[in-house]
Amino acid sequence: MRFDDAWALLSEALQQIYERDASNLSFEELYRTAYKMVLKKHGDPLYNSVNDLVKTRLQRVTTTQLKPARPNFAPTSSALERRESGNRFLAAVKQSWEDHQLCLGMITDILMYLDRVFCNDNKKPSIQVTGMALFRDNVLRNRDYDIGADLNRVILEQIRMERDGDVIDRARIRSCVYMLEGLYETLDEREDQKLYLTKFEAEFLTASNEFYTEEARKLLEVCDAATYIERTNDRLNEEWERTQSTISTLTEPKIRAIVEKHLITDNIREVMQLEASGLNFMVDNDRYEQLKVLYNLVWRVDNNVMEIRRMLKERVVYLGREINKGVYGFRKPAAPGEGPNGEAEDKSVNAETAMALRWVEDVLALKDKVDKIWEYSFSSDQGIQQTVSKSFAEFINENKRSPEYISLFVDENIKKGLKGKTEAEVDMVLDKAIVLFRYIQDKDIFERYYKKHLSKRLILGRSISNDVERAMIGKFKVEVGFSFTSKMEGMFKDMNVSQDLTTEYKKHLANLHLDNDPTIDLDIKVLTSTFWPWSSMSGETTHTCIYPPELEKIRSSFQQFYLRRHNGRQLTWQPQMGTADIRATFKSRKYEINVATYAMVVLLQFNDPKVESLSYDEIKTLTSIPESELVRHLQSLAVAPRSRVLVKTPMSRDVKPTDKFSFNAGFQSKQLKFKIGTVKGAGNKVETDKERKETEEKVDESRAHLIEAAVVRTMKARKSLKHADLMLQITEQLSKRFMPDPSMIKKRIESLIEREYLERETADPNTYVYLA
Repeated sequence: MRFDDAWALLSEALQQIYERDASNLSFEELYRTAYKMVLKKHGDPLYNSVNDLVKTRLQRVTTTQLKPARPNFAPTSSALERRESGNRFLAAVKQSWEDHQLCLGMITDILMYLDRVFCNDNKKPSIQVTGMALFRDNVLRNRDYDIGADLNRVILEQIRMERDGDVIDRARIRSCVYMLEGLYETLDEREDQKLYLTKFEAEFLTASNEFYTEEARKLLEVCDAATYIERTNDRLNEEWERTQSTISTLTEPKIRAIVEKHLITDNIREVMQLEASGLNFMVDNDRYEQLKVLYNLVWRVDNNVMEIRRMLKERVVYLGREINKGVYGFRKPAAPGEGPNGEAEDKSVNAETAMALRWVEDVLALKDKVDKIWEYSFSSDQGIQQTVSKSFAEFINENKRSPEYISLFVDENIKKGLKGKTEAEVDMVLDKAIVLFRYIQDKDIFERYYKKHLSKRLILGRSISNDVERAMIGKFKVEVGFSFTSKMEGMFKDMNVSQDLTTEYKKHLANLHLDNDPTIDLDIKVLTSTFWPWSSMSGETTHTCIYPPELEKIRSSFQQFYLRRHNGRQLTWQPQMGTADIRATFKSRKYEINVATYAMVVLLQFNDPKVESLSYDEIKTLTSIPESELVRHLQSLAVAPRSRVLVKTPMSRDVKPTDKFSFNAGFQSKQLKFKIGTVKGAGNKVETDKERKETEEKVDESRAHLIEAAVVRTMKARKSLKHADLMLQITEQLSKRFMPDPSMIKKRIESLIEREYLERETADPNTYVYLA
């Protein structure tokens, strides 16, 4: 077979393929022809002739199809003209590429044996690879018409139009991008040598950089924060979708990085700081969706979202300090003419207690608000949670009264605030209190207040549920350990023992058939002094009182009963903590009145019909009630408008030594049973400045003992320790209860050295040695 004859046959057939007139061709015959040519050693001329034919056809395509379709880039052309000319050009490129692939596929099938034998044996690129390279060189890189450069410009212009809001033909662009992904710089077709990567992507990224630099500038000039983050989020979604539907997914991380840099990294801090719409505005106005978008944007460039954490901390602390200001700004001096025990001050005290409770409620409301933002908007980010905790701890501990207020909040809820609530609702309230308790640095101060409030609830029977009380103590034990709750649990034990003791005493009287006054029903509480905070509750350790004969008789009887059972113990009576239910007969009717023990002792002085009136000094002599207590109770019985069971002469707010008191037989009340509260007693739940100072002194004293115990315990175990190491260990040991002051630790160490528990090493004064 002569080569020229065979090639004439094949050449004619290939021309028909390019002319789309291949329906009458016999591909089997053509394949056998090419097969014989390779067998006859005509592989090399066949290979070259085919390439020349393809090259010629591609050059003709460039001249006749692509040249006329080249787009109009003239500056004077309208956007519509540029878009339409660009579309025509993309359609022409797409068509020429698809035609070439179709024809090349048929040619490859015909020359399959040439590829398998000749190309492999001679290390030549296959007809398919060579055909692709020919398209690259003769179409996209045609010396006369730089179709590839035009293609890049058209695609970039179309993308710019779409970014500006126009609608483009994505499918045509995608086909051209597929073409660029299918063509390579080299014949070995390495992935990193795709024309898409080497020729198009760099231009696309450069144009995108320029676009988003300008985009960021425009958005900052005209948008508020919400609009900015919304547009940024839309741009990110647009670019992701563009890489999926229009250009290559290979570019997705690169274009994403560009958008993130210009719209997030470079400008998001400024956006968050916008006064009327930034992060502070979003937090204050519960813009959960906007905060969620903001968080997701910042998280893209910083997984720790440090800027959000920084600004959120500042905002939470600011809002917390505003809550603190509401409390501190409340205190004001009494108006002229308002005495220390007057009605006006009593209202102020009640208002101050309400303000203390409002402080806790406001803090909890802020906590709920921030928690909702944290959970919904910030995806429960643990780093942000730590920031929030630090923020709350900061402003809560700036309020030196926070331990007292939180304890008071628990006290109010356990006394009355939890009535009618389900067990789950009760747990929710208690858990909120525990959350605030965690933030308190000086937990020993909280413990002192909580014991004070708990003791009053237990003694006065004001707790709605012992189960709730024990549940709360259980929560404290989980948080800070047994040592924190041991005395509280001892208080509960005393109450149970006292109940049994009262029952046994009543049985004892019944067995002896003693002729006791049947109108007196005694409910006694014997309390272990080390468990109960007497001094913090009353300001004094012992209150004297002369009881009326009928009370003294039963008091002495119980004391004898108790001391016979517990030889060696001592009973100290605390009448200031007791209450009494008394029946009183007035002209109109009989009433049952609940009063404090001191008030009962005062009223019983008027139980004798011969007593018409008593002066203040006479009552003081008869009862021996401390003067400060006596004044308060006389005010409650004779001055308070709704509970004047005594008549004071002359009537005034203050109680003077010359005042006289008499039984008010004409007293009337709408209720048959009522309670007479002690002046300041119902409202004086927040400590005065004087009481606060006394509490601080007691706390310092208690801390001194704890520090010394920790030092001795540590030195006993270590025998010898440097000063810095000892300070560090003491701080770590005590930080769960309070943050010890370094100066206080130093003073306690010096005290232990003076008492010869420790000594300094002679060779190294910074090292302490334990003395056994």
